[in-house]
Amino acid sequence: MKSLLSTLMILFLVQMASAAEPLQLKDVKYGEHPRQVLDFYQAKSDKPTPVVFYIHGGGWQGGDKKTNPKAFLDKGISVVAINYRYVKNAVEEGVKPPVKAPLEDAARALQFVRSKAKEWNLDKKKIGLTGGSAGACSSLWLAFHDDMADPKSDDPIARESTRVYCAAVNGAQVSLDPKELREWMPNYRYGAHAFGLPNLDVVMEKREEIMPWIKEYSPIEHVSKDDPPIAMFYGGEVPVMGSSPKDPTHSGVMGLVLEERLKDAGVEVFLKHPGVKDPKYANSTEYLIEKLSE
Repeated sequence: MKSLLSTLMILFLVQMASAAEPLQLKDVKYGEHPRQVLDFYQAKSDKPTPVVFYIHGGGWQGGDKKTNPKAFLDKGISVVAINYRYVKNAVEEGVKPPVKAPLEDAARALQFVRSKAKEWNLDKKKIGLTGGSAGACSSLWLAFHDDMADPKSDDPIARESTRVYCAAVNGAQVSLDPKELREWMPNYRYGAHAFGLPNLDVVMEKREEIMPWIKEYSPIEHVSKDDPPIAMFYGGEVPVMGSSPKDPTHSGVMGLVLEERLKDAGVEVFLKHPGVKDPKYANSTEYLIEKLSE
């Protein structure tokens, strides 16, 4: 009788565990700053799930991690959405250049998520980055950057990899170099705040002096043949090199340049803009679901 009761109790506990609601965790700390927090939405699955890693936009000056994960959860894909330090927080802390804070926060958050893989039932290998505008720029920087893992660190989180499976971004900036940006689009004017400077003309004046920063924090500077598949989505006008679009900050002209660079490097790339007829993917969500379900 005692053996039967034990067996029934085990079966009951197994059933309870399988019926448990997936985790939804809010404002999980991955660092000490109030903005170094993330939300986690767990997909229901009996095996480790792929992960969409969402970085919000807002020019690294505003915005929030709030997102709707339903489309991914319905397909068995978990979602992480992060906050990060704004450039104004970086200025307050003396971080130079200020853009270093949001970008390195994104890397640290990614490592933190990987460190939770067993606890959260995640597939470490299948992480797809996404975001819009500045969040898209951060995503591309992470996707292209050499692995920032420190295998010798005493910190187990720092030993985790920052490489990803794929990235799908919306309205991405691909460079912080004012010279090349204005060659692509003469009316380009965004990005000076990344370096703590008042406007892009001042960035141009100081370009040689801050070139190490430009090279380190421009996604396009890190492209190499071992990079993951990339998808880029742009709205607005049909992109034309050398034009002055209404919204240069989010123009597909940047997508054209990065697409060419990625193809030259042998990296798989998909680009959608208003000039592309019958695109294979309508949006970043479709792309990520297909890629992460492979």
